[in-house]
Amino acid sequence: MDIKIAVIEDDKKLNEGICLSLKEPGRIFFPCRTLAQARQCLQENSLNLILLDVNLPDGSGIDFVREIRAKSRTPIILITVNNMELDIVTGLEAGANDYITKPFSLMVLRARAAVQLRDCTKTDSGISIDEFIFDFDKMLFSKNGQHIELSKTEQRLLRILVENRGAAIRRSYLIDTVWQGDTEYVDEHALTVAVKRLRDKLEDDSANPAYIKTIYGIGYMWAV
Repeated sequence: MDIKIAVIEDDKKLNEGICLSLKEPGRIFFPCRTLAQARQCLQENSLNLILLDVNLPDGSGIDFVREIRAKSRTPIILITVNNMELDIVTGLEAGANDYITKPFSLMVLRARAAVQLRDCTKTDSGISIDEFIFDFDKMLFSKNGQHIELSKTEQRLLRILVENRGAAIRRSYLIDTVWQGDTEYVDEHALTVAVKRLRDKLEDDSANPAYIKTIYGIGYMWAV
């Protein structure tokens, strides 16, 4: 499966250099030089890694990290000239996975990118998490090798959660996405019921779930 990497850097030569440095078979790069291009890229692609400059012509990379984290846990490496301790802390607290200051060694960049890509668990047989295997293309789901039967609604809910592991997904977003915009006859109780049924099928103890966590006042999160 291809690894998709977005490089969001307004310096054209540096952007091209980063892409060239990280180039390997099976990797696809999406060079972006503005936040507007980056937003479009994220809408159109399921990314495995984001390399993000902090200072961009149309906005702050730190703010963009927060924007991404509202709906995705894709690994993010910030790249910036800002090397003060407060800048680094701010970036990491916003949700970045790593922080590299300019100028930097391309060898170091390759190593740090490799660390983040280790967590890319998509394989030909689906997404593997602990004892689970979720293959959304073939609609096959198992735990400890035992098949799990999921409804279409449960499949859509599970997919959103596991593809955004570690990120709190808002209830309103889940309702709109799981029921694919047909929310006129769907209320929050329907989501609560769907989550309970999914927990009953996946969790060892659905009353004390280890994976599908409730984030009070926000929504739900796949925690592992």
